[in-house]
Amino acid sequence: MATTNFVDYVKMFLRSGNGGAGSMHFRREKYIPKGGPDGGDGGRGGHVILKANSQLWTLLHLKYTKHLYAEHGESGSGALRHGANGKDVFIEVPLGTIAKDAETGEILAEVTTDGEECIFLPGGRGGLGNDHFKTATNQTPRYSQPGEPGVEGWFILELKILADVGLVGFPNAGKSTLLSVVSAAKPEIADYPFTTLVPNLGMVSYRDNRSFVMADIPGIIEGASQGKGLGIRFLRHIERNALLLFMVPADADSIVTQYQILLSELEQYNPELLDKPRLLAITKSDLLDDVMIEQMRRDDTPEGIQVIFISSVAQKNIDRLKDMIWTELNKPIW
Repeated sequence: MATTNFVDYVKMFLRSGNGGAGSMHFRREKYIPKGGPDGGDGGRGGHVILKANSQLWTLLHLKYTKHLYAEHGESGSGALRHGANGKDVFIEVPLGTIAKDAETGEILAEVTTDGEECIFLPGGRGGLGNDHFKTATNQTPRYSQPGEPGVEGWFILELKILADVGLVGFPNAGKSTLLSVVSAAKPEIADYPFTTLVPNLGMVSYRDNRSFVMADIPGIIEGASQGKGLGIRFLRHIERNALLLFMVPADADSIVTQYQILLSELEQYNPELLDKPRLLAITKSDLLDDVMIEQMRRDDTPEGIQVIFISSVAQKNIDRLKDMIWTELNKPIW
């Protein structure tokens, strides 16, 4: 995904169609001058439907589409003819997209599987024709129902990337380097903060032709949940990851402190993120000998989490890391 092409947030004005009016009509033929009511019903207004497409990775195609309107239903007519339904509007989006009301923030729809469709703005119902209102005491009803109005307003489409593993760490922690080593993804890599400005996805090959998806999330800094650095713009992508792989470089002042800061930022953004399984990888460990690794493991690693020392450049413990990830992803749920 090129930096300029990744769009994960769009705001659009959407409107579903109005229902068509029911017909007030009476049967009139050559030898039947006073036939009964035969007004048909109005057609339904078109829906606005969210449709998941696994071939899409971004909302770029919707970036400059600010208004979308579904068709109105047509009115009914005589001889009990039903008005045509309005044409639906389908909005194709990547898997993991949600639609929500721009004013209230209420989530109206969410699609997570390929081909899934979700009506989040229903069209108005068509009105009933006068044929429905005839009774024994009122055999010539001179009224019918109008169609119901559709729904309109500003709505937000927001993409939350679906991936098995999300990489969480400060800028320059080695997330992009790891992704480039274990997959065919080619994220930008450089020795300065915020090289990664968009999430990158990579398919990681595992044993026996198995695989899992890894997502490189742009670096978090202390205060990200309050808007510092890149802020919370990309934190939402972590919400859909099954496993969080925390990454702290071996040359950090304190591994425990960095890990706790990362954990704190996630908790402030969404406490439920702490319920996800997580691993900790100490990167750039090719700088350390065995004695230093054992000392750091004893004195400067957090408790309650599996820790592994890796080096993406030197390919150190990469296969073992894959084993740990696969084991965590496939733990039975009791």
